[in-house]
Amino acid sequence: MKKFNIRKVLDGLTAVSSPSPSPHTGAKENDFIIPETLQSEHFQLCKTVRHGFPYQPSSMAFDPVQKILAIGTQSGALRLFGRPGVECYCQHESGAAVIQLQFLINEGALVSALADDSVHLWNLRQKRPAVLHSLKFNRERITFCHLPFQSKWLYIGTERGNIHIVNVESFTLSGYTIMWNKAIELSSKAHPGPVVHISDNPMDEGKLIIGFESGIVVLWDLKSKKADYRYTYDEAIHSVAWHHEGKQFICSHSDGTLTIWNIKSPAKPAQTITPHGKQPKDGKKPEPCKPILKVEYKTTRAGDPYMILSGGLSYDTVGRRPCLTVMHGKSTAVLEMDYPIVDFLTLCETPYPNDFQEPYAVVVLLEKDLVVIDLAQNGYPIFENPYPLTIHESPVTCCEYVADCPVDLIPALYSVGSRQKRQGYSKKEWPVSGGNWGQGTQSYPEIIITGHADGSVKFWDASAIMLQVLYKLKTAKVFEKSRSKEEKPSTEIVDEDPFAIQLMSWCPDSRMLCVAGVSAHVIIYRFSKQEITTEVVQLLEIRLQYELNDLESPEGGGYQTPAPPTPSTSPSPQTSGPQTHHSTSSNSSDGIRDNVPCLKVRNSPLKQSPGYQVELVVQLVWVSGEPPQQISSLAINSSYGLVVFGNTNGLAVVDYLQKTVLLNLGTVELYGSNDPYQRQPRSPRKSRQPSGGLCDINEGSATSEDRCKSPTSVLMSNHQQFYNGGGRGAKMSRKLSLPTELKPDLDNRDNSFSRSRSSSVTSIDKEAREAITSFYFCETYTRKTDNTLTPALWVGTSLGTVLSISLNMPPAGEQRLLQPVIVSPSGTLIRLKGSIIRMAFLDATGSLLPPASELWYEPNAPANGEERERVRKRRPVSVSPSTSQELNEHQYAVVCSEKQAKVITLPSQNCIFKHNITETSFVLRADVVQAGTGICLACFCANGHIMTLSLPGLRPLLDVNYLPLTDMRIARTFCFTNLGQAMYLTSPTEIQRITYSQDVCENLQEMLGELFTPVETPEAPNRGFFKGLFGGGAQSLDREELFGESGAGKASRSLAQHIPGPGGIEGMKGAASGIVGDLARARIALDERGQKLSEVEERTAAMMASADSFSKHAHEMMLKCKDKKWYQF
Repeated sequence: MKKFNIRKVLDGLTAVSSPSPSPHTGAKENDFIIPETLQSEHFQLCKTVRHGFPYQPSSMAFDPVQKILAIGTQSGALRLFGRPGVECYCQHESGAAVIQLQFLINEGALVSALADDSVHLWNLRQKRPAVLHSLKFNRERITFCHLPFQSKWLYIGTERGNIHIVNVESFTLSGYTIMWNKAIELSSKAHPGPVVHISDNPMDEGKLIIGFESGIVVLWDLKSKKADYRYTYDEAIHSVAWHHEGKQFICSHSDGTLTIWNIKSPAKPAQTITPHGKQPKDGKKPEPCKPILKVEYKTTRAGDPYMILSGGLSYDTVGRRPCLTVMHGKSTAVLEMDYPIVDFLTLCETPYPNDFQEPYAVVVLLEKDLVVIDLAQNGYPIFENPYPLTIHESPVTCCEYVADCPVDLIPALYSVGSRQKRQGYSKKEWPVSGGNWGQGTQSYPEIIITGHADGSVKFWDASAIMLQVLYKLKTAKVFEKSRSKEEKPSTEIVDEDPFAIQLMSWCPDSRMLCVAGVSAHVIIYRFSKQEITTEVVQLLEIRLQYELNDLESPEGGGYQTPAPPTPSTSPSPQTSGPQTHHSTSSNSSDGIRDNVPCLKVRNSPLKQSPGYQVELVVQLVWVSGEPPQQISSLAINSSYGLVVFGNTNGLAVVDYLQKTVLLNLGTVELYGSNDPYQRQPRSPRKSRQPSGGLCDINEGSATSEDRCKSPTSVLMSNHQQFYNGGGRGAKMSRKLSLPTELKPDLDNRDNSFSRSRSSSVTSIDKEAREAITSFYFCETYTRKTDNTLTPALWVGTSLGTVLSISLNMPPAGEQRLLQPVIVSPSGTLIRLKGSIIRMAFLDATGSLLPPASELWYEPNAPANGEERERVRKRRPVSVSPSTSQELNEHQYAVVCSEKQAKVITLPSQNCIFKHNITETSFVLRADVVQAGTGICLACFCANGHIMTLSLPGLRPLLDVNYLPLTDMRIARTFCFTNLGQAMYLTSPTEIQRITYSQDVCENLQEMLGELFTPVETPEAPNRGFFKGLFGGGAQSLDREELFGESGAGKASRSLAQHIPGPGGIEGMKGAASGIVGDLARARIALDERGQKLSEVEERTAAMMASADSFSKHAHEMMLKCKDKKWYQF
């Protein structure tokens, strides 16, 4: 354990720091030695798991024996799903879209084909799958792949209409190719188009069906290397499927028709069906419909076959949702989907294509959802999806992450959340059930909370690297909803998503929750296990103004309650001037908006289910035609019964027990007479806040996915400055701390970044406002002269100032509800460079002092019930050994801004440690967290760096350049939490979890689940006596003889290049132990040794082939000569 002597550190600091606060401390502090247990070797950064729906999916595959589902995406990601809780994420290096996936069924391997014309073999027999081989085509574009069951030869169709064959074991091309001009008739001059389908006849592996886009289908005989039959139809083909007996196949076409062909009747289809076409009475062709993109043809022993198709709706169904059609016998079921269909797969009982298929479910991959349909039950119900794929149900606007929370929290949230579940799901088990869970030892509970654009808040159980939704709260319920756009109140300050959640403050001990929404509203919730009906929702309205000349008289606001007289609470004499000026120049049609909130709280009784129930709604109101500013910071404290929030105008402290406003102050007034800035008064603005205030700047355009804006204390409101050409947004750009490189469409509006942000500025731009950016409730020494701890609220601003407000609390119990809380600002304490992001307090031993909190009790218990008898207990302020703070003891305040961190001793208010975190960038998120044996300050910078600093010494322990590009979504959702955990939204639909702890990185391998489990392949179907006797059973084919080098020769080297993957022996080092790992290691070792043995093998194979052909020739000669006389030779 390294000991730190402050005196030495101070000497060093005085030598290097120029304008830092005076580093001289009192004798007591100087002699005090702070032990720091954390060292840089305790930290390591790595990704742990990714949850959520794969963003922009493009392809899908299923292993029917292992029961594993694979989904590929447009960005080259691969997501593998087994039983609930077993999932895995991998990424193709090139980032090209995955166009097709094929499992090597029950082999623990997967082939992926990408849009950059590369094919990859993934080894799934290790916990983190890796690429074993890659093959990159140079001259041809890949359009379709097919790997027959239990074959090692992969057929690859190309845009030119050719088919190449790849050996999956060695990932080398065979010399055997099927050229398009050989496949189609010589008389046909036109090119048949790209290959859209390849599959072998289920009963005869030697016959291959090839579908060309133009409408030609060819049955190719692999042995004789010629086409047996050609089937021509005058509509383009999208997909082809076999009947399991191999005598018929079905094609889906671009005009919404299905054609069924008998293989021996190529002249015309045996049957033509237009599933959604209106049949004219006069026997004409039905009207054309939209293309049928895919069809599957599955047989059952007991009844009619299933035909399952996507697309094919008639053109007159405008506005109809995408559909999956299931045709079974005479019944046709049309199943509407919420999003466009990307792909679907029918799950069958057998992996053998030549047996009755017995389909039992259909997996439908949609653009934003995964749906599994039960084919065995009437009405085709869907299965309840056990994966956490609904993160994006409404776009995520903010996140909080809490590790090591009270153990009773997850069961409590689960019990109220389980009542919210929908009914009508299939009764069967979820069909994707492969893999095994990891053997993780991590046992502490973790909760992730997501706030959404529709005003909902979701609680997730994130323990042990899994994710499961616990409970969903809809905050919009407390407001009246406008039914149409015309009905929208003109007071709304955003066009879309007026209920979107911007900030959340949660107290895990008391379960109190406070959310701030984009319409300048704050809602306070209490947790209860009992249902109640609230007759009237409690409401407070607050006028939060900026400067003296903005102030109305107290009667207008009505809520300047027991605030002590500060230098500026008296009404300003100039109020009448601007007021009259305003009313005359107001350009709004409905008169001047004043004292009206943005949203209307419902006035009918509100039924509140068990879970989170509204305690109080606080709304900021319009002031003289100027809309309220969006809330930039928020905090709740259950021990004091207070909520505080701030914006660019000032801050308000609300007592939610007495339902009163205790303090309503402009930022300037917080300083009192100590204001370090020379501010120029300014008349209030008249312009209405423009719409689009919630827009994102993801890649320079606002997408509907990503509308909502940052809750982080740095990324303030008013993103609309990116969109409107001026108005209030552009004028207030000063407070928006976004990096210039993140603003592709800012034109020349980034002048605010060229101005110095240092807190030594003495004069402020006339239009600038100082925003409140962070809060911390604590029991501390508020003034230098204090020798006892008193409750206080610390406030951080966007100009780098930290101020404190002392709280004089009435005695607990009944008196707390009767006597007022006295709140008094006590002046500036500390100045830093950049906007304040995070504050925390340590005791004399360097342990973290959490804010005081109350333990949860049931608020709706009967008056005489036992619950009421329980005294509301406040949690002791400090959990460290030194709870009894003696007179000679002291505290440390840790303050982190966008640019630097400082540690200050209290009560002397001397800065003893200071660290400049970044010069060129700025910090987006900072948290003081428990990491193993000690605590540290974890920071995430806009340039993608993740850093940790020791406390209280601020020694750099970790600095990793983690993300090359930080977009708005990552900036506003990144959170650190205790025990080395962190998370962010990596796409609009996915949460990426990372760890910065060496311990977690080392144990991660054990915690991850196994995808591959040894399973016996089912037995092949019985051919039956007569089929064996008379033929007609499945014909096998010696593919090795046909496609191997001896039979087909070598392929052209320039056609494709082989790239060995990183998943060789190195990738195996971390593979699972036990039989699976050993098997996989042996397999890869063989693979690598195989290269040395291949020459010997090839020679042997060539010798065998020549011997074989010699014996064949000899046999043929013998047969020829058998019956001939000597003179006939």
